Amino acid sequence: MSKRTNDIPADSDGKDAGDLMEITPLGAGQEVGRSCMYLQYKGKTLLFDCGVHPAYSGYASLPMIDDDFDLSIVDLLLVTHFHLDHCACLPYLLFKTSFKGRVFMTHATKAIYHMMLSDFIRVSKVAVSEMLFDETDLKKSMDRIEVVDFHQETEACGVHFWAYHAGHVLGAAMFMVDIAGTKVLYTGDYSREEDRHLKAAEIPEVSPDVTVIESTYGIQSHQPRREREQRFTEVIRDTVRRGGRVLIPTFALGRAQELLLILEEYWAAHPDMHNVPIYYASPLAKRCMKAYQTYINSMNDKIRQQYDTKNPFVFKHIHNLKGLAEFDDTGPSVVMASPGMLQSGMSRQLFDMWCQDPKNACVIAGYCVEGTLAKFILTEPKEVTLMSGLVVPLHMSVHYISFSAHADYTQTSDFLKLLKTPNIVLMHGEAQEMGRLKTSLQTKFENEGVQAQIMNPKNCQTVQLRFKGEKVARAVGSLVAEPPKAGERLSGLVVKKGFGLQLLAPQDLRVYTQLTSGSVMQRQSVPYNQGLELVQARLAQIFDDVTLGEKKDLLCVQVSNVVTILQQAAEYVVVEWSSDPIADMVADSVLATLLQLDMDPGVVRRNQLAGKIAPDSLKGRHEAPGGEASRLAVADKDMITVLLRQIFEGGEDESDNCTNKLVSLARANSDGSEESQPGNNSTQDASQVQDAGDKGITLNGDNDSKGKERVPEKDTAETTRITVDGMVATVDHKTMKVKCENSILRDRVQRALSRIQNALLPIDIGC
Repeated sequence: MSKRTNDIPADSDGKDAGDLMEITPLGAGQEVGRSCMYLQYKGKTLLFDCGVHPAYSGYASLPMIDDDFDLSIVDLLLVTHFHLDHCACLPYLLFKTSFKGRVFMTHATKAIYHMMLSDFIRVSKVAVSEMLFDETDLKKSMDRIEVVDFHQETEACGVHFWAYHAGHVLGAAMFMVDIAGTKVLYTGDYSREEDRHLKAAEIPEVSPDVTVIESTYGIQSHQPRREREQRFTEVIRDTVRRGGRVLIPTFALGRAQELLLILEEYWAAHPDMHNVPIYYASPLAKRCMKAYQTYINSMNDKIRQQYDTKNPFVFKHIHNLKGLAEFDDTGPSVVMASPGMLQSGMSRQLFDMWCQDPKNACVIAGYCVEGTLAKFILTEPKEVTLMSGLVVPLHMSVHYISFSAHADYTQTSDFLKLLKTPNIVLMHGEAQEMGRLKTSLQTKFENEGVQAQIMNPKNCQTVQLRFKGEKVARAVGSLVAEPPKAGERLSGLVVKKGFGLQLLAPQDLRVYTQLTSGSVMQRQSVPYNQGLELVQARLAQIFDDVTLGEKKDLLCVQVSNVVTILQQAAEYVVVEWSSDPIADMVADSVLATLLQLDMDPGVVRRNQLAGKIAPDSLKGRHEAPGGEASRLAVADKDMITVLLRQIFEGGEDESDNCTNKLVSLARANSDGSEESQPGNNSTQDASQVQDAGDKGITLNGDNDSKGKERVPEKDTAETTRITVDGMVATVDHKTMKVKCENSILRDRVQRALSRIQNALLPIDIGC
């Protein structure tokens, strides 16, 4: 039925697609009729109005609501007023499509909507297969409609909206929609001119980011109201005085009430007209009047003041006419009949009866859509085709005196100037009129220095607009019990409701939301039998805060106050933590460490040498027979000493000797041979001591024999003394610390020692 046409794109600079707003007319795009606008922004989808085209019937009259546009994701439908071209598709949309959203309109619109569509069903001249809906669908649709008051801010599906008086017909509304701080005003049909019973359209107190506005009259301007009323009454007076009949095609509600007030006032002021009857020919006449009387407070001050003394809609000179069967067509008369564009119904029947008599007149008092008979006779044709198919000459006079409550060019340009809106989308106007209006507004705004882009899309042509808003979280609750200081950081939970953000303390979650805080305690059993002292030592290399203590009468290790390791049994430990992103990461590291320690007993020796755990804690765990742990520690001390000599000596010969010694010490570590154990007076050890002494490095208490400055004291089993240019540095192999009065030498030796230690004690990264 429809296809998307080329889009009108927004400026593309790589911005987030979430900031893209798309507006697509599914009807009333460069045409008048079947108003329906599809809007998508920030994951929300809205429809504005859903009417039928008065020039077509059946499915051809529908908006472009087909597979190209997913109606199942529509959140809201906002209906501006009760005219058929804005609401008559609603039952079809609700029950014949995938639409599942909510529907809103004003109280008066809902009250009159049922009457209008009931009459629409009655007068429709289509086959049963072409009927869009029936009375059952219409009745069910009433249950789906929700009502709003003017200026009542409503939130639905995360979208905020409120209604302004539109001044078009009773209950007509302009809707302001706020999605994530971006505001869109949809005017529907509106009028800025106050008439005899309705208020003028209101000016919103906030400037919208986008205004979707009707362009029905393009660049045309209405005559002054007083002149139009004078012309209207003069045509009627002249016609009845010459014995003719006056047909005023109009819709049952809307402009009809305005014209009835004018005729009642004129007849009351001219007694000579009292013998000419005025008929309001509509089966809805009485019910329509009751609706107007019910919503009298929605009208202007003049009507409300009159209502204090008498009901202005109880007419003395106007009579209701239910049908032609009771019409006495014997003399001059004035008949106001529906529909307003002569498509069918009583207005078309009377036209067929009177169109060939030159004494008669037809007054077109409202806007006429292309393709309708009312629009056709305004072109002054010589012949017309009757409903029977007969072609007859048109002799009755035709007069166009517009009382249409649509904004003209003057009203539209002034309205937009007051709104100061940067983006304008034109709808509800014929292509040529809309194009002229766009050109005229662009010229006017350029001359006035106003920055605004104006778009006039066709049906199914998408307008793309980009908006960038700041994300601001409002701090509430105990977080702001005292005003924060400048630069102070607030920490709490960010809660998103709709498109708003709130920052609050966890204990305030239940107060400001329907949420409650909770925690997930994780517990995992891990096979491990090496003792918690070893775990504490290894985890202390990774985390700053690792303590050994008791919990629940069990030995435990507490890691950074978030993870606890409990020794539940000799064969396994239990790791428990309260789940959150940080605790989960710490727990992952703890679990990996436990598994690594349990599968690699060699880490015991490296932890002892690094000074992380005391030798006493290793009794019974990974200790080689015959005190091998102690022997390995001394052997590694000798390896460190040899490497220190290499660092402070240099030279190829010494480097070769150092390599040989390292090989011997490595064999001692792996074989447990007696030759490399401390205290063995082998030739090799003596050679090591002598070579080291030659270069000023004292090993195991030996002094230099070459007469250089030496420290007379001997080393102990836990220390090594290094002498460089008369300065002595002592290395403590238990604490792996360097003591020296000269800070430069101390730091130099400490750095060398750290590098050697890292080389000899690598971190295990796998099992």
